[in-house]
Amino acid sequence: MPTLGFGVYQNYTTAESVTEALRVGYRHIDSAQTYRNEAHVGAAVRESRLSRQEVFVTTKCINKTHGYESTLSGVDASLERFSFEYIDLFLIHDPMSGKERRLQTYKALQEARRAGKIKSVGVSNYGVKHLEEIKDAGFEVPSVNQIELHPFCQQKAIVSYCREHSIVVQAYCPILRGKLDDPTIGEVASKHNRDPAQVLLRWSLQKGFVPLPKSVTPSRIQSNIRLYDFALDDEDMARLDALDKGSGGSISWNPVDVN
Repeated sequence: MPTLGFGVYQNYTTAESVTEALRVGYRHIDSAQTYRNEAHVGAAVRESRLSRQEVFVTTKCINKTHGYESTLSGVDASLERFSFEYIDLFLIHDPMSGKERRLQTYKALQEARRAGKIKSVGVSNYGVKHLEEIKDAGFEVPSVNQIELHPFCQQKAIVSYCREHSIVVQAYCPILRGKLDDPTIGEVASKHNRDPAQVLLRWSLQKGFVPLPKSVTPSRIQSNIRLYDFALDDEDMARLDALDKGSGGSISWNPVDVN
């Protein structure tokens, strides 16, 4: 899985944006059934003339579709919309359907993986208790947990658990949905002659996360991938780490504490 992804949440020019992202070097696209743009992602991948194996594609099933049979049929529906033979990573989008349906959904995704329809199974917005219930039920742990992550919302307990259990942590909202006026972030950006979004994405990479920035603007799509010719030093990282506000720093739905 490439360590930088391209998000397409609320992207109303998905085909064009994904085409540009693939053109400038992204090889990881993060979609979801509820985004209603899987077909556009699939079309952009084909238009890119890259081989299917060169592009890592994720999708997700939201709580209202959870359940064993509904998840199996949902995987088939996503494959049809993408026009793919397989999906690289399939996530349970959130834990809001309750324990029984969460586990039924996870079981179904494991079966779809064994059938070759998906390559890896993961979760999103899962807290430690949700991850523990998977392990307690006798399933293998998910390969990925995608959660809101940025300096203001670092979710340290979940990240620690994931690292302990070799679960890759993906970071959504890594550039604060464009709200980049914090003075500390600005000062670090000026120090490195970079823009604030690049600093936030570099912070995420150096933390070992897989950030998933989104943009519909070609110049931003291009600049958000220019992360590998500079590094934040220990002082920079410490200043950004100190911005953490716990759950109070969340800017998204972040349902990691639901039962």
